Amino acid sequence: MAGAAKVSDLIPDEGAKGWGVPVGAPGRAVWEALMQGAVDVAVRSYEDLSPVQRERVLEESGNVPAQARSALVDVLRRARDFAGAARLLEAQGADSEAAALHEQAGAPMLAAEAWLRAGERARAAAAFESAGALERALELYRALHARESMAQCLTRSQRPLEAAELYHALGYAHAELEALRGVPPEHPRRREAVLRMCALLDEQGESWRALVLLADARQESAAAREDDVLQAEHLRLLRHLGLGDGTSAFHEPAPVASAVPDGYEYLKAIPIFGELALEDLKDLFRMAQQVAIPGDTTVLEKGARGTGLLVLLEGTVDVFTGPGLDARQLNTLGPGAWLGEISLILDGPTSAHVRSRSSVRALRVTRVDFQHYLATHEAAALRIYRLFTHNLAERVRALSA
Repeated sequence: MAGAAKVSDLIPDEGAKGWGVPVGAPGRAVWEALMQGAVDVAVRSYEDLSPVQRERVLEESGNVPAQARSALVDVLRRARDFAGAARLLEAQGADSEAAALHEQAGAPMLAAEAWLRAGERARAAAAFESAGALERALELYRALHARESMAQCLTRSQRPLEAAELYHALGYAHAELEALRGVPPEHPRRREAVLRMCALLDEQGESWRALVLLADARQESAAAREDDVLQAEHLRLLRHLGLGDGTSAFHEPAPVASAVPDGYEYLKAIPIFGELALEDLKDLFRMAQQVAIPGDTTVLEKGARGTGLLVLLEGTVDVFTGPGLDARQLNTLGPGAWLGEISLILDGPTSAHVRSRSSVRALRVTRVDFQHYLATHEAAALRIYRLFTHNLAERVRALSA
């Protein structure tokens, strides 16, 4: 940087003592190494200190010139003391850099506050959510009009009806259904939630599941069994399914396979999600969006930047080596297949060209949404990265063989 002085140029003739560092200070070796410009030695000297001694070095940094403190920040970064480096940067007003280091140190709450001071409200909200400070995250999401994130946060805050209303406004029927499942039997609006779930299932061609859900809901309490509205809906579904006039009010049909897949089981089957806990997988499913793709349409363009994961629910696609007429067809994929999972994590070009053979209905998880998911689900992120690395290593091994 033009005009920047070397650390050694800032050192007073009497050495570290002139900076206010006591002669016998444990961190003196660090400061002496910095004086000589021996950064690697300073890093190793700092790493050899005890936690108490490292804390003393941070305290001593308040007495040295600003450029020497900046050099110490570099030492702390290289020594992997991200928390210490973040503290020094905060003292210098470099909140964005400090926030990123707090995240590396595994301190999302400190990162959130630093992002907020830096004016990065979206990143602050994600950090608050990761730290479990859901109300603060929700407040920021609301100010940012980030309705998808608001809905996820409301669900995690055990406010399913509010989340369902947002998902309904967004047109995410599968996410609305999942949110409504969280309304407990004792909730005063349980009947409303049950009826809405039945309507959603019925609209999706899953009237059998709606009937089973309603029959189970009516068994939850005496009040539910005697509820005229629930009984009327139960009878309507029985007639709709051709089960007579419904005189047996508690006829419970055996569950059958869903007529229209919602994608949850398909998402669950993807290898990199194989270790996700139930609630983490549900959060990911609610984040996904259902999309419709006409036939004979480019779904993924070879060489273009990957945009995320696509899980096929209905219809088929053809996979080619490229977009040209001479391209070789590699495969034809149908319901349950997925595309683009690598682009969720690695930001690179698409390796194949994909076109829809028929009209397609699919579940899409965008790269942007997935990165937000990773930022707010630390345990899930660790599991996903571990499996992703394992699967990538297996692919490399297979290619080598």
